[in-house]
Amino acid sequence: MNNIKEIVSLRIKSARTIAGLSLRELSQKINGVVSHTAITKYESGLIMPDSKVLLALSSALNVKVDYFLRPYNINIDNIEFRKKSKLPVKTVKGIKEEVTDMIARYIELEQFLNLSSDFINPLQNVVINSGDDIENAVNSLLIEWRIGFNALPNVIELLEDKEIKVIELDVNEHFDGLSGWANSNIPVIVVNKNFPIERKRFTALHELAHLLLRFNNNIDPKMIEKYCNRFAGAMLIPKDTFFTEIGKNRNNISISELINVKETYGISIQAIMARAKDLGVISEDKFIQYRIWVNKSENHKKEIGMGEFIGKEHSSRFKQLLYRATAEEVISMSKAANLANQKLASFRDEFIAI
Repeated sequence: MNNIKEIVSLRIKSARTIAGLSLRELSQKINGVVSHTAITKYESGLIMPDSKVLLALSSALNVKVDYFLRPYNINIDNIEFRKKSKLPVKTVKGIKEEVTDMIARYIELEQFLNLSSDFINPLQNVVINSGDDIENAVNSLLIEWRIGFNALPNVIELLEDKEIKVIELDVNEHFDGLSGWANSNIPVIVVNKNFPIERKRFTALHELAHLLLRFNNNIDPKMIEKYCNRFAGAMLIPKDTFFTEIGKNRNNISISELINVKETYGISIQAIMARAKDLGVISEDKFIQYRIWVNKSENHKKEIGMGEFIGKEHSSRFKQLLYRATAEEVISMSKAANLANQKLASFRDEFIAI
C-alpha cells in the first residue's frame, strides 16, 4: 500500500476503533477541532487531515503522529475468539485492530534485525476425530518439539521459541484469548494478561490447539472447543504423567493431591478434574459431584486458598529484540520508542535501566 492518503485513512479508523470511540465522541475529545463529518471523510480517504488535525488526533487517541503514516501491511486471518458471545462488537473490533497494530510493529522489528519467521506445524497432517487422537497428537508434538513429558516451566516462552507471536492484552474478564494468522503464515496467540497464571497457561495452549489441529468436518464447534481444552490439559500434564501422579482409577481424589499437582504442573484444579474425567480416572458421576461442589462457592470457583503455580508467564521476546536492535544501533532510540508505542523519554529511561 503506497497511497499515503489511504494509509492515513486506515490508521485513523484503526486508532479510533482501538480506543472504542464513535466518530462524534472523537470529535468531542479533540474539542471540535474538526467535526465528526470531517473525520468520516478522513477515514474514507476523501480528504487528508492537516498537521494541526493529526496532532489533535494523536493526543486524543494516545498514539504518536507518525503512527498515522506507518504502512498498513499486516492482515490477521482466521481469528478465533473464546467467549465471543459476551464481547460487544465494538470490543471485538478494537481487539482485532490492537492485535494487528502490535503484530505489524513486531514484524517490522524483525525485519530490521533480518529475522524471518519460518513456522512449521508438526501436526499439519493429523486429522482429529476423537479424544484419543488429541492425546496422540500431544505426545507427537512433545516429542517433535523435544519438550519431554514433565512440567512446562514457561508456556509463553516455549511458544515464542517456536516462532509463535504471543500478545498479552489488558482487557476485561470476558476475554480469554484468540488465535489466528498474520499474513497467512505467521501464527498469533493473544491472551488476557490479567488472568491467574494457571488460566493464562491453559488459554495459550487452547489457542495453540486452534492453530495446529485439523478437525474432522463432522465435529461440531462445541466439541472442537472441548477438544482444544483437552489438548491444553494434555500439554500441561500428559496422559502417562497424569497416571503416574494420580493413578488410573480413583473413587475419590483429595484436595491436597490436587493442590500438589496444580503447584507442580501449573494447571488449575478444575482442569485437573476435567482431565481425570476425560482419561477415565474418575466417573462421570464423580465429576458432576465435583462440579456441583465448585458451583456452591465463589472461592471454590476461583480456587482461593488452593495453591498456585510459582512461575512467570509473560511475553518478553518483542522487548528483548527491541533492546538488541537499539543496543546494536540497528535502529535509533526514537524508532525503538515508536515501535514500542512509548514516549521517547520513557523508553530511554527504561533502556538505560536495562
